[in-house]
Amino acid sequence: MQALRSYIDQYTSTTISDADFAQILAAFVVKKLRKRQYLLQEGEVCKYYAFVEKGALRQYTVDDKGTEHIVHFAVENWWTGDRESFIMLTPSRYNIDALEDSQLLLITQAGLQHLLSQVPSFSLMVRELDQRNYIATQKRLHSSISHTAQERYEELMRIHPDFLQRFPQHMLASYLGISPETLSRLRQKVFRE
Repeated sequence: MQALRSYIDQYTSTTISDADFAQILAAFVVKKLRKRQYLLQEGEVCKYYAFVEKGALRQYTVDDKGTEHIVHFAVENWWTGDRESFIMLTPSRYNIDALEDSQLLLITQAGLQHLLSQVPSFSLMVRELDQRNYIATQKRLHSSISHTAQERYEELMRIHPDFLQRFPQHMLASYLGISPETLSRLRQKVFRE
C-alpha cells in the first residue's frame, strides 16, 4: 500500500496524513491475479476500480469475428476499470485480464464516494487524475483519427517505450489499431531509419 501512498503524495504535491491514509487503507482491498485471470468480463458490472501495485493488465473488447481490440494497458501505479460500468452500474462491454501475475488494490463505488467526501487529498488526487485521463483520451482519439499507423507507432515509442519490451507485438498492434503484419513492417522501417 506504500505505492498508493506515494502516488497520492505525488499527484497532490502534499504529504498525506497518517489519519487520512488510514481511511484510505480501510476503503481498499488487496486482490492478486494470476496471469490470464480476469478482473472483469464482458457483461459483468464493474464493481471495483483497481490501482495496480504490481503487474500488468489489458482492457479490451472482442468483435464478432473474434478479433481483440485493446483500448488500455495498465501497469504499476496506473488505474484500471470500466469507468462507465463502474459509475452507471451497467454491464461492461470490456474484458480486463492480467498479462502478468499482478497485485491490485480494489475500491468500490461506495468506498470511493466516502473518500471523496472525507479525505481532501484523495479528492484532489481524483480530480487531477480525471483531468489527465480526459486529456489522454482526447489525445488518443485525435491520434487514432488523424495520424498514420507509423505516426501512432512512433508516438507509442516516445511515450511508452517500456511497452515495446513488455507486451507481445500482436497486443501492441491491437492497441494501435493495426494488423500485426503492419506493425512488423513499421518496426523494420523505423529501425532502418
